[in-house]
Amino acid sequence: MISYLKGTVRGFSDGDGKIVLITRGGVGYDVTLPAIVWKSFKDSAVQDGDEVELEIYYHVTDRQPRPVLVGFRTRLEKGFFQQLMEVEGIGPTRAASALVFPVQQIAAAIEREDLTLLRRLPGVGDRAAQKMIATLRGKVTRWAVEMPESDGAVPAMAETSPGREEAIGVLVSLGHKAAEARASVDEALARRPDLADNPAELMREIFRSLAKA
Repeated sequence: MISYLKGTVRGFSDGDGKIVLITRGGVGYDVTLPAIVWKSFKDSAVQDGDEVELEIYYHVTDRQPRPVLVGFRTRLEKGFFQQLMEVEGIGPTRAASALVFPVQQIAAAIEREDLTLLRRLPGVGDRAAQKMIATLRGKVTRWAVEMPESDGAVPAMAETSPGREEAIGVLVSLGHKAAEARASVDEALARRPDLADNPAELMREIFRSLAKA
């Protein structure tokens, strides 16, 4: 089974979001790229002849004997994709096409039961969005709180904790103003001060509060 590929880009296909990757052994692979990966390649100006590395999800079944390779820039993205595959009716192609937002944003929407955002994902209607929440809520918190290393949105604070910083960063990345994010986090910590060093549980408490607002 293929789980990782490193090779030279031979060509892109804008129509179906695929990349042709040639390994050092001279073998070519058609790799499907979710929208977030495709965008990262475009933003990085990756072109023919460049060498890239991809985490690979390999899918083949008796009903679909032709292997499907889905490529990701990070293990974080690949791991969330695999979680998404647990939802009934969502196969690799549908899951790949649904990843049009950062996985942190989609995971956060699942945790706070944000049907509006989930319905914006290609191929995800109301019923599929509800299934995503029913299947994955409570299982994808780590993706909701995991922040990109380059994200510098979290302001420095005198009185802080690892959980507080991460929670504020997640809310800011989701579009909340910094002041509102700090207020939401501090309100949650006022109710549950024991969650200061537990980012996952702290985010669940915040999402529960926001869902009731």
